[in-house]
Amino acid sequence: QVQLVESGGGSVQAGGSLRLSCAASGKRYCSMAWFRQAPGKERQGLAAVDSDGSFRYANSAKGRFTISKDNAEGTLYLQMNSLKPEDTGMYYCAADLLCPRHRIPPHPDDYTYWGQGTQVTVSS
Repeated sequence: QVQLVESGGGSVQAGGSLRLSCAASGKRYCSMAWFRQAPGKERQGLAAVDSDGSFRYANSAKGRFTISKDNAEGTLYLQMNSLKPEDTGMYYCAADLLCPRHRIPPHPDDYTYWGQGTQVTVSS
């Protein structure tokens, strides 16, 4: 019954922008986050928003990416600007009913529910 559905991925040239969306339904979550996984690499936390309204960002995302949430609709967003080729990968939305440890960057082990991912490709 818990559903997380990402959208907004695609191909963009270096320096461009994309806005990812995650439609969430079925539960009230304590924390929601965005992760990226490049081929052959571990899943990397980018940004998270917690139930107290606080935000956490990875150094690679800080200053370029902005996480936000539409509380009325339960939709999570990731605005990505000044994209670089190293930003290429599968982007996943994640959520958990329990409040995670305050870890920077967000850690995948703290999240139970995951979307299927949306591909982002940044070319030079």
